[in-house]
Amino acid sequence: MIELAISVSDLSKKYGDRVAVSHATFNVPQGTVCGFVGPNGSGKTTTMRMLLGLISPTGGTGKILGEPISHPERYLHRVGAMIEGPAFYPALSGAENLRLLATLGGYSTDQVQGLLDRVGLGDRGGSKYKTYSLGMKQRLGIAAALLPSPQLLVLDEPTNGLDPAGIQEIRELIRSLADEGTTVFISSHLLSEIEMISDSLVMLRKGEVIFAGMTQDLLLQQQPILLAKSENPLDLPKLIEIAAAAGHAGSIIDETAHILGPREWAPVLNKLAFEAGIVLAQLAPVLPSLEETFFEMTGDQE
Repeated sequence: MIELAISVSDLSKKYGDRVAVSHATFNVPQGTVCGFVGPNGSGKTTTMRMLLGLISPTGGTGKILGEPISHPERYLHRVGAMIEGPAFYPALSGAENLRLLATLGGYSTDQVQGLLDRVGLGDRGGSKYKTYSLGMKQRLGIAAALLPSPQLLVLDEPTNGLDPAGIQEIRELIRSLADEGTTVFISSHLLSEIEMISDSLVMLRKGEVIFAGMTQDLLLQQQPILLAKSENPLDLPKLIEIAAAAGHAGSIIDETAHILGPREWAPVLNKLAFEAGIVLAQLAPVLPSLEETFFEMTGDQE
């Protein structure tokens, strides 16, 4: 039986007449990375706050590490979190901030330098927090979330403000934590990053869960696309017509025909094109990316 780090059933949150989260149900297995995605205002942060006991749900139930979310005191000592950006004392250094938080939380201060090293701040621990860039502040927030050596790590947009190299470092950190047994529940608008590191996904739209399951399963459910280029770009409209006549819709984007169809239909398309006097310079089957799938499922184009 798979052990669950997060189990949510029919979870809802209303603010007056406004429904922020509506009957959400999903599970997150222990020791995995779960991406939490949805358009702005879809209820991601509200859900995270309910899971951490910061706000109470209007309805439904949930468990964190086997304990009910109605009793956060039973599990919060095993959870690390960074929600809506980190908050630290500007006049203290990064290391001083971490030592203070460790003391307040009853954690060992001996781990501070190691955590700074792990998030890429090893040589800046002595610098005052107010001198940190946005990306450095995010890194320090992750280090603070790791103070309790958590079994579950909840991160809200952890790569916000990071450059590409920094994003890759955080991606590698998250993956290494999961490989060591820590469950990571991470929200991000960088869907390409989520696709690269997440084992599973929870997708929200207007407060409702529209997908919860393995990332690969979601992508495999999508209609594959055949990308075709002709030696003569003027042939592409005719190629779209040929595909449409065979029951496969398509469109032309950047001098490339995008035709809905499985990998197995590629040889047929190639033969039909050849018979019509069209020489294809490229024909490649691809699956839509998570970003394309996300836009299709949520109707969001931000």
